[in-house]
Amino acid sequence: MSDVSIIGIGQTKVQESWDTSLRHLAWYAIEEALDDAHTNQIDAIYVGNMMAGQLSHQSHLGALVADFAGLRGAEAMTIEAADASGGAAMRQAVLAVQSGLVKTALVVGVEKMTDQTGNLVTSAMSTGLDADYEAVHGLTNTGVGALLMRRYMHQYGVGVADFAGFSVNAHANGADNPLAMFRNRLKAERFAAAPLVADPVNLFDMAPGGDGSAAVIVTRNERAMDMVPRPVRIAGSAIATDTLALHDRENLLWLKAAETSVQRALAAAGLTADDIDLFELHDSFTVMAALSLEAAGFAAKGEGWQLARDGQIHRDGRIPISTFGGLKARGNPGGATGVYQIVEVARQLRGSAGDCQIEGAKIGMAQNVGSNGASAVTHILRVNE
Repeated sequence: MSDVSIIGIGQTKVQESWDTSLRHLAWYAIEEALDDAHTNQIDAIYVGNMMAGQLSHQSHLGALVADFAGLRGAEAMTIEAADASGGAAMRQAVLAVQSGLVKTALVVGVEKMTDQTGNLVTSAMSTGLDADYEAVHGLTNTGVGALLMRRYMHQYGVGVADFAGFSVNAHANGADNPLAMFRNRLKAERFAAAPLVADPVNLFDMAPGGDGSAAVIVTRNERAMDMVPRPVRIAGSAIATDTLALHDRENLLWLKAAETSVQRALAAAGLTADDIDLFELHDSFTVMAALSLEAAGFAAKGEGWQLARDGQIHRDGRIPISTFGGLKARGNPGGATGVYQIVEVARQLRGSAGDCQIEGAKIGMAQNVGSNGASAVTHILRVNE
């Protein structure tokens, strides 16, 4: 089991932040996390970001963030793993603190996706695909989501309307989250009638891109217990990969990297899937939510959608997901998403989730997925007792 704990968290609302620079956005979350941890002594900074070079014309975010946050001189670097960049940055912080070489580490995920529009954003997102065999032919992230959904529907005999429960749940939870991008509730009967984006994916199937930043501060358990009243322990942490190109995968409808990272994280934590009280998964598309539930061991192959249909993913269900709205309603800030997930699980375990609170939550899992399954980072958090 990991001997690393979370002592500080912070986040901004996911929205269109046209009048806020990348550095300011990162600072707002960092400032909140530093205040929460009651410290400004940071030894290393890990920045999760996917597209700042293309959309904000800014790279070298490690130095930029360290300087602007008043942490000049700290070890700092940017971690990139497509949509899984935030989770990957968190993984590096855990390893650094576990090594003993870093006493206190700061993870910040930051992304600005709305300063550019249309083809520029689509092109930037597509850099996470295989450039030689997918992107060069015009395939996009949404296109990959559509291919997976079409294959899932064909293989398991389900229709578009059968995925509605995922979005209905996400919006119901997002309505109670003041930091969510969309707080409107969604009726199941409206789901299948939404405009198509890439057949069969419609507007209510996919998560909206937005601007946002989230931050987490971690240190060793023994220090954490002395620094804050409610540290949250990182019980397990793992990252795994699969083929980048979809056509190279052994089974299109099995997220092997997600399965592997969950198994490794659970083993490190000494837990099983039955011990998990909530699961913040990467619901970039409704089909990805179904596939993630199956890969994580909460449903058999082809049956992940049934958990949504039967209400098992609700806040009072067997395995609550998207408890603050998930990517679908909270919004999907690209490379920052994985850090938001960690913050959200930590809030649940602290009992500070407000109207989004899962009663009695003690163990939570967050999984950040990049490029529709090419990378998957899983963290298991538990109450530090």
